[in-house]
Amino acid sequence: MNIVMGIYIVILGLLLGSFFNVCIYRIPRGESIVFPGSHCTNCNNKIKGYDLIPVISYIFLKGKCRYCGEKISLRYPAVELITAAIFYLIYLKYGLMFLTVKYIVLASLLIVIGMIDLDTTDVYFSTTITGVIFGIGFIIASYFFNLGIGEFIIGGIAAGGFIAVIILITRGMGWGDAEICLVCGLFLGFKLSIVMLFLSFIIGGIVGIGLILSKIKNRKDYIPFGPFIAVSSLLTIFLGEYIVNYYMAMF
Repeated sequence: MNIVMGIYIVILGLLLGSFFNVCIYRIPRGESIVFPGSHCTNCNNKIKGYDLIPVISYIFLKGKCRYCGEKISLRYPAVELITAAIFYLIYLKYGLMFLTVKYIVLASLLIVIGMIDLDTTDVYFSTTITGVIFGIGFIIASYFFNLGIGEFIIGGIAAGGFIAVIILITRGMGWGDAEICLVCGLFLGFKLSIVMLFLSFIIGGIVGIGLILSKIKNRKDYIPFGPFIAVSSLLTIFLGEYIVNYYMAMF
């Protein structure tokens, strides 16, 4: 592994993590993610470039706006650090390969979609359609890397279709969940999509039961499923092939 490249990947993750924070905040509010520039949501003062350095600016500002002293959520540097860590781990696993680029793009989409769903219990079409476009783009690119395309097309249809059937039968999930699974299937392919779905329901079930037992939620409360799909997809990126191989070895 190239250490210098690893550092570049981490810096990229920090910078994009900062941008993802903007997307997570603005998309649910119907605001442009480009204009106006970054500003304090309390006093509306424009934030200078030197106050936008990921993580470092938060530390130097002691988690407060330079102008009005409004507290800045700890989640901002947390998203930046988590994004950088995920990017680095993907690079660590796959090196400088086509899959690294593809999975970094998928991880980026999942961070934004998952966090927005966690905040609002909504999945926005503008985010999932972006994922579909990128997914199709990578499927086309896969042809030139001799990776095949059928596996990924089937993966998208199967994953999204499976959730769609559940929605039609039980009405216990939202159509946004089907959209997220469609996106993940286009990136992961059929076999890994099965792993992703399996992990989603396992993790979602465990967390859901925990929330109910701890009385944070009751059985009638809606719990967004998007974050579970996002976490499961990320786990699948790192562990999916091991899980598939272990399962196949059993037979």
